[in-house]
Amino acid sequence: MKKINPKQKNNFELLAPAGDFPMLVAAVKAGANAVYFGLKEFSMRDNAKNFSIEDLSKINEICGKKVKKYLTLNVIIYEEEVKKIEEILKKVKGKVDAIICWDLSVINLCRKLKIPFHVSTQASVSNSESAKFYKSLGAERVVLARELSLEQIKEISKFVSVECFIHGAMCVAVSGRCFMSQELFKRSANRGMCTQVCRRSYTIKDDEGRELKLNRNTVMSAKDLCTLPFINKLKEAGIISFKIEGRNRDARYVDTVVRIYRKALDNTLSKKEIEEGIKELEKVYNRGFSSGFYLGIPTNDDFSEVENSSATTKKQFIGKITHFYPKSEVGTIFLSTGEISVGDEINIIGITTGIEKIKVERIEINKKSVNKAIKGNEIGIKLPRVRVNDDVYVIKNSN
Repeated sequence: MKKINPKQKNNFELLAPAGDFPMLVAAVKAGANAVYFGLKEFSMRDNAKNFSIEDLSKINEICGKKVKKYLTLNVIIYEEEVKKIEEILKKVKGKVDAIICWDLSVINLCRKLKIPFHVSTQASVSNSESAKFYKSLGAERVVLARELSLEQIKEISKFVSVECFIHGAMCVAVSGRCFMSQELFKRSANRGMCTQVCRRSYTIKDDEGRELKLNRNTVMSAKDLCTLPFINKLKEAGIISFKIEGRNRDARYVDTVVRIYRKALDNTLSKKEIEEGIKELEKVYNRGFSSGFYLGIPTNDDFSEVENSSATTKKQFIGKITHFYPKSEVGTIFLSTGEISVGDEINIIGITTGIEKIKVERIEINKKSVNKAIKGNEIGIKLPRVRVNDDVYVIKNSN
């Protein structure tokens, strides 16, 4: 592993998703330079828990001055919503570093209120003329369409600051411009309400009812983007901000992915380190990995073989923190379900805690050492700083 030039390193922004407070805290602790998040309205991830305007004070407290905050208002806006958008923008002005948007009504209101804005990938910016147009409107940055090669990105980055996705879910449609969810369930993907129809398994049936069985029924489910194997090429493509997708995922995903890419952006990784990094990424939610469009047009091999996750590990909820004693660094956990054994890996997730990962070295029940505890037991173990009511999960292999 070789460290890169500090001046160059400082130019790389690692941008992490935050769908709730545990994810936000996890992103900051893991080394993200910036976070992006949505409100409970007008967000492309309507299914995420998201935040309220009242939460912005706490968000600023967590992020401090070093971690930038970008608010997503990146859905289609209808006529009756324009006044509400303006009210939101007035309330968030000065509390976020930029708005991520693409509807021209939001862009125009940001200009009017003098609020910095970045153009969302929903705008499908795929060439330098489009990028220069948005720059002329005042955009500080453009999040490029996901369907671009590295060579195309290099050209566009000569004219405007660009942000690109480096990891996470890929949409089968062009930059999320999909109408399947709206057509089948009246839930518009372009309003943040995608039902993930493309992730389902399908059979082919003719007009007479005969069905064709496929070897892989997830014919529209794209694999997740993973750029770790060629991250150095992205560093050389003129990209300013390296974006991780995943506001619908969890703190464990954010912690793992941010830590892996933080190391990759700050250093030149060896082949072995990249392989180890991919194994860690495979432990958290994913649908298999693809290079997306960066190295060429995706092929049949870039479609997932699973309907949900192919992660090699999974977390199982077992209980909550009932007490924590900071001086002795000991806490108690009430097991409301499942079991825990010495040697297990556990994750503790909470609004203030974010995520803490530990290996259980000793378990006590009523001050007596035991090797295993089951549902209904309250146990004592050594813990880092956690909080009462934090959720506790045991990590198991998926097989």
